[in-house]
Amino acid sequence: MTPAPIKTIRILLPILLVCLFVQGQDSYEVSEEHPFGQANPEAPQQIKDFEKLIGLCDCLSESRNQDKSWNAPVKMTWKFKYIMNGMGVQDETIKEDNTYSGSIRQFDPDSKKWYVHYYSHPKISKQLSVWVGEKTEQGDIVLYKDSTAPNGTEGFYRLTFYDIADDGFKWVGEWTDTSEMIVYPTWKISCKKRL
Repeated sequence: MTPAPIKTIRILLPILLVCLFVQGQDSYEVSEEHPFGQANPEAPQQIKDFEKLIGLCDCLSESRNQDKSWNAPVKMTWKFKYIMNGMGVQDETIKEDNTYSGSIRQFDPDSKKWYVHYYSHPKISKQLSVWVGEKTEQGDIVLYKDSTAPNGTEGFYRLTFYDIADDGFKWVGEWTDTSEMIVYPTWKISCKKRL
């Protein structure tokens, strides 16, 4: 007959080993020590394209009216964090006007492109929009989605993160024709890092 302490050890040891294995599997996830997660060293090196954006920013968002004037700036927070055990990046915005949005960002090593899947509220996305792009030699992150202008001209809706620094960044959404000679900004955001 096995003594009670040894039986307890035999029961608890496999449970402890499973817990240690599971803990090792998600060691790059959001934690108390790393509130925005960490980049997984096994991820493509481009996972660090968003490194300076990781954290929480206080921002001002401005969108354009139909009459081409700009609306008054709306305060918002923009949070970026590593997800999928540090293999992807997620961001979330919370605006003072009670609109919210977010994206899941994954880098594809085969195409060497970022794929960004966007969702929002209160306008619910029945199918997620996808932008595709990369970090430029100048350090900007530029993403594109096919978009036709109201007059039928083919083009793109282009999203650009620029002036990326440790203390913040800027962002602009703009329609461009396919040659990118005609550029019409419709949304701009300026952010300062809080955390």
